[in-house]
Amino acid sequence: MFRILRKTLGIGVVTEQDPAATDEALESLGIEVKRLVEARFNGSLAIREVDAGSCNGCELEIHAMNNPYHDVERFGIHFVASPRHADVLLVTGPVSRHMETALLRTWEATPAPKWVIACGDCACDGGIFGQDNYASCGGVEAVLPVDLRISGCPPAPLELLAGLRALIQAS
Repeated sequence: MFRILRKTLGIGVVTEQDPAATDEALESLGIEVKRLVEARFNGSLAIREVDAGSCNGCELEIHAMNNPYHDVERFGIHFVASPRHADVLLVTGPVSRHMETALLRTWEATPAPKWVIACGDCACDGGIFGQDNYASCGGVEAVLPVDLRISGCPPAPLELLAGLRALIQAS
């Protein structure tokens, strides 16, 4: 026990300092999105994310939007657990056959007006998983009407935020 404590005190703090500089592109885009969300959605845009059969690459980037660096909640964007509380469905991956019904039910449970975003190359056109095979329906548009496509494999958090800005401006 004393050996471990002595070793710990000898090593000291090994974590990195917080990044002092802020990302100007993120801040300016976020402020613009926040202004649009306040004007259009009374300050809060609720997103329900649905994985329709992805490899989870897009989910990692979506999760990065909520980390302390990006922190999109400060811009009025919130991820919700229920489609009944959502304004936007953010769908990732090609729609696998076993997720087709679940995706349709999620879309039906989302109150109108609602928007659908296809996030990532697979959600846009089926990606590397193809379109016409026994396990995949292809892109999200084969199942639901899509309002916005954000391409990329996977799209970075800044691209996702820019996509949300484009959706709000178009609606």
